[in-house]
Amino acid sequence: MKWQRSLMNMLKDRQDKSIALAIDTSTNQVRTILINNIVKFFGEMKPDTKLVQADFKIRSVTPIHNPSIKYYTHGKSSYTEVLEWADKENIDTLFYITDVTGYFYDELKVDTEVIWLVPDDYLPKVPFGKAIKVA
Repeated sequence: MKWQRSLMNMLKDRQDKSIALAIDTSTNQVRTILINNIVKFFGEMKPDTKLVQADFKIRSVTPIHNPSIKYYTHGKSSYTEVLEWADKENIDTLFYITDVTGYFYDELKVDTEVIWLVPDDYLPKVPFGKAIKVA
């Protein structure tokens, strides 16, 4: 319950900010019920959140409500396109559900606040931003 409270406080603090929730869809070996619950949570707490589904490229950007999430089996994940999109769209905070095994260009300049939501028992070191274990 600790992560839910932390996430709820973060969303309350950002009610007047532009928020996006990205989901790493590069593998179907994920906790789909947990991820669906996180999406539902964002939809209830911040209904104007944009939902981004991406693996090595952005697959879709949709409203947060009633999404159809499609997972892939190739395991290739890149954060570059999503981070560039967030910057271009003036997203204040990007929440990213991922195991943090994807890549991004080293020279990529990230101005958006990034909060990595890791649905795993192991919390890896993140390249920037803040990581929260949501398992």
